[in-house]
Amino acid sequence: MAKLHFYYATMNAGKSTLLLQAAYNYRERGMHAVILLAELDDRAGRGIVSSRIGLTADAVTFGPETDLFELAGRLNNEQKIDCLFVDETNFATSDHVWQLARIVDELGLPVMAYGLRSDFRGELFPASRELFVLADEIREVRTICHCGRKATMVVRLDGEGNVLLDGPQIEVGGNERYVSFCRKHWKDKTGRK
Repeated sequence: MAKLHFYYATMNAGKSTLLLQAAYNYRERGMHAVILLAELDDRAGRGIVSSRIGLTADAVTFGPETDLFELAGRLNNEQKIDCLFVDETNFATSDHVWQLARIVDELGLPVMAYGLRSDFRGELFPASRELFVLADEIREVRTICHCGRKATMVVRLDGEGNVLLDGPQIEVGGNERYVSFCRKHWKDKTGRK
């Protein structure tokens, strides 16, 4: 039975590495795995998912107005999909998450979604909130703070390394822009009580 899976974490926990490994496992067994990626995430190039350890794979991109149910249906008609992967689901919309659930329920395709739980202000991303509500399986991918405790929060940095407290919720960046911390050190960095 197909399920909607949500793997969440903070930055630099290895979510994309896990996605790429799982998709590779499908392909190695002769199965068809499709990876989706928001078009605004072009850090590795348009339509490329990459991990910090150097793994990469091609992805089908989608925009805010893309109907993922229609896209998956079309792709599945071209070649049967055995598993649909979505990287950086925090860049998706709430509607996209409902469409992913519909892919599972109506097309019978398993969907594995990977993304951030919360932003640099400590607020849930809309798509992450929907995934917590709709996902059949939810798993945390863990990483650590510099102190050794579990990192659950992230700060956004400006070009000089200063912590930013305001700005748009979604802003693409990597290690140069975001640092993961435990809750205690996130509060220290942001001044949040």
